Amino acid sequence: MRTRVVVSAVALALSALAVPVAQQGVVAAPAADPGVGTMAVTWADEFNGAAGTRVDGSRWNTETGNNNGNNREHQWYTNSASNASMDGQGNLVITARKENPGNWNCWYGRCQYTSARINTAGKFTTTYGKVEARMKMPRGKGIWPAFWMLGQDINSGNPWPGSGEIDIMEFLGHDLDTVYGTIHGPGYSGAGGIGSAYNGPNFADGFHTFAIEWSPSGIAWSVDGNVFQRRTPADLGGRQWVFNKPFFIILNLAVGGEWPGYPDASTTFPQQFVIDYVRVSTVDGNPPAGGNRITGIGGKCVDVAGANPANGTAVQLYDCNGSAAQQWTRQGETLRALGKCLDAASGGTADGTLVQLWDCNGSGAQRWAVSGANDIVNIQANKCLDAQNNSSANGTRLHIWTCTGAANQKWNVAA
Repeated sequence: MRTRVVVSAVALALSALAVPVAQQGVVAAPAADPGVGTMAVTWADEFNGAAGTRVDGSRWNTETGNNNGNNREHQWYTNSASNASMDGQGNLVITARKENPGNWNCWYGRCQYTSARINTAGKFTTTYGKVEARMKMPRGKGIWPAFWMLGQDINSGNPWPGSGEIDIMEFLGHDLDTVYGTIHGPGYSGAGGIGSAYNGPNFADGFHTFAIEWSPSGIAWSVDGNVFQRRTPADLGGRQWVFNKPFFIILNLAVGGEWPGYPDASTTFPQQFVIDYVRVSTVDGNPPAGGNRITGIGGKCVDVAGANPANGTAVQLYDCNGSAAQQWTRQGETLRALGKCLDAASGGTADGTLVQLWDCNGSGAQRWAVSGANDIVNIQANKCLDAQNNSSANGTRLHIWTCTGAANQKWNVAA
């Protein structure tokens, strides 16, 4: 096992690890159910720009630098179209080159290679659903492409590995018929990452589709629709499951590193990692959490009182701060944050029944309708989400109450 550390050089301070795991082959495991309802694509990049067009800056950040020397990689990531651009045939091509036009210095001295790394941090995140890409791999010793995700809270004071990492696909250019899928979190990071390998065809000879299907109950990995592993909280042996919150997407092509090794005389350049599309599908076509918030009286945000909530955690008003505790997604008739559902306590229907966060269970206490008049109505109780005492103070608890049309029952639902 080898440790892989990655740190973004954009203004976002990202850090993460990834590591191969013992090869286990295909397993007979169902895909993780991402929720009740049908799936529809809610975010995608089809990379249909003209040849030479750079990635869409409203969707992707382009990182630059030498990854702070992490993983002992040898490339310098650039923002040049020569390292990442459309090919005019519906693909994004990330190209690793043996060059150093900027005379950049890496951890080991003058950099020998250039490449590219892009991410959606601050522009798109998702909690649950299907995340997939159709891609063709490069080849050669020391060539290391990856399609992966990091927890958004890595940028708000929760350093890796507490923020979590989901490696949807990693590939080593000298091992052409194997890809890896892994999760990393507190107590199972680096060489202790939990995952599996999939043996298939030569992945550099053509396009293949790599995906996860992700729900509160687990994550399932697939290649071309073949599920080869599923991981659930039970696999962690009591360690913390950190995958019930928003994650952002990363695509990169590294050159060298302690895990893949380094280019040798057999490695040719340039090498191309070709991506046909990246798509995210969620239940009922509702947009996933991605900076989405629910605001109410006084412009305050609906907020979960704690970043790692237990069942029964209070839901309150608080100053909007962009944290994961204020990001909500509508899935069917549920409103979800941090992997749990907005819930009327004990299934209560009386005025004043407090609302809380609870494991999603499909009960009437968790069924909500959002009206055109900006009401959030608990369907079972036929009562409105209401800020106690008509207050907008930080910490004001939310409960349900007979609908009155008052300001403390009006909500701007962006989720």
